[in-house]
Amino acid sequence: MEKSFSICFDHFTALNDMPTADRALVEAARQATVLAHAPYSNFRVGAAARLQGGEIVVAANCESEVFPSGMCAERVLLYNLQTNYGKYRIEALAIASQPDEHECYPCGACRQSLLDAERRQQSPIRIIMSSRTTATVVASAATLLPFSFRL
Repeated sequence: MEKSFSICFDHFTALNDMPTADRALVEAARQATVLAHAPYSNFRVGAAARLQGGEIVVAANCESEVFPSGMCAERVLLYNLQTNYGKYRIEALAIASQPDEHECYPCGACRQSLLDAERRQQSPIRIIMSSRTTATVVASAATLLPFSFRL
């Protein structure tokens, strides 16, 4: 039996059209790109999460000479949040990169980690994937990984 599903998302062709709180989160992610350690790929990624209560926490990707022993910005951020801010719910997470001409989307491992975080906190996390001028927003990480791993 054939089945289908559709994905709902918001696309902003101008960042100024986004809600103020989301724009601030994108800007925090963009600023976090300077924290990246990416001497091999020169692809610097920043991630910023807005926690319940409004606090914003940032992280960046970290590469290693013993590739693939590096870590994407999203997972650096999520693991830090789980360890240091575990009692606070993540409301939204933005991703930005340098270079920034294309929107920055999470890899498969990050998509699963985002979904794991949603499951732990039992509420969705808005994901904002941005470029220099545009952004795509999904209401939940589950949207990015419809066929997810589950124990």
